[in-house]
Amino acid sequence: MKINLSKYSTIGLVSLLSLIIFVIPYSASLEYSLRGKFGKGHDLTNYLWIFHQEGFLSHLSLSLELGLLAGLLNLVLMVPTATFLHLSLQRYKSLVDFICILPLMIPVVSLAVGAEYAMPSFLQNSQMELVFFFVILALPFTFRVLDSALSAIPLKTLVEASRSLGASWPATIMRVIVPAAKGGISSAFFLSFALGIGEYTITSLLHWDTFTTWTVDISQQNVLGSIALSTFSFLFAIALLVTIALVSSNRKKKQKELGETS
Repeated sequence: MKINLSKYSTIGLVSLLSLIIFVIPYSASLEYSLRGKFGKGHDLTNYLWIFHQEGFLSHLSLSLELGLLAGLLNLVLMVPTATFLHLSLQRYKSLVDFICILPLMIPVVSLAVGAEYAMPSFLQNSQMELVFFFVILALPFTFRVLDSALSAIPLKTLVEASRSLGASWPATIMRVIVPAAKGGISSAFFLSFALGIGEYTITSLLHWDTFTTWTVDISQQNVLGSIALSTFSFLFAIALLVTIALVSSNRKKKQKELGETS
């Protein structure tokens, strides 16, 4: 029996780097956040301090709402766009790719001020304008994820089969393309959602209060509490994304089982 030493060496190297770069610093941060008053002992005082701060739940729920809307709007905009680019608009693909890269090239201050004045006045006076900014900032990442996902499936064959059976374009996208490219679409949604709940710069420049800006303001009152807050935010984001992924996976698995039994 042959043992692929190079494979195990690569796994060992990746594990070691993960330990050095991620696990050790985060473990130290977690230990520090659990220290008691005046740094003595270990308890949950700093985490309890977070939950007792005014505005914790309201700002957290607002960020979750904005992130969810940004993720959904991104998919509504980009899934049909990427689909038609693959089907019949190949000549415009490089142009769309360049447009999607622009948020990485334009300075954040210019983007925030310029894009805000380009929006309707009723949006400029509402926190909902942040949803559109989050979608713009996520474009460089979501476009490439969706482009790769659609390239990996026989898109033209699936669309032609669906259309020949009389399905409309919305039905084809929802019932054929989305299930076939669900991995890439889910990744695009998670990217938009994570960016939305964690974005700070544009939110601060436009003087809106979300969970990220609230975190910065409240962290100035308590050093240990600020570390606990950053640790909590990180754990909460991971737990939320994992939960969404598991629920989505279980739901699709049940639908598949029901389809097979029927």
